[in-house]
Amino acid sequence: MRSTEEVVETLREALTGVGVALPSLCVDPVTGASEEPFALVDLGRCNVRTAERLASVLRGERPAVGAYAIDARDGRIGEVMGHGGGGVQLRPVGGGREWECPAEAVGAAPPEEVLRARVRSRNREARLS
Repeated sequence: MRSTEEVVETLREALTGVGVALPSLCVDPVTGASEEPFALVDLGRCNVRTAERLASVLRGERPAVGAYAIDARDGRIGEVMGHGGGGVQLRPVGGGREWECPAEAVGAAPPEEVLRARVRSRNREARLS
């Protein structure tokens, strides 16, 4: 049987692998200091966006809420805001009006394309200031 610390680290790696970070994930200090053979795992607190993303991953939604995706129909990149009715709701990088994309037309956005979209958004904001 693995130690609680090893299990916590395995869980942290698995969550990171699906894009979820639980900053307070740790071995519960109270049960860790007790005579119990196995300490409890403290999942800690997280913000609403992290909780929503975790729920999306657990439901098996692809791409998960909070991930960036590309609309293959026109190449637009957006953040996944939700799933429903066979489609995926996307919001442009940097904010704006959401649009719905059929699930079969959604793909994972390459990190370099997300970065380019973020830079374009910031540059646009700077010009408007």
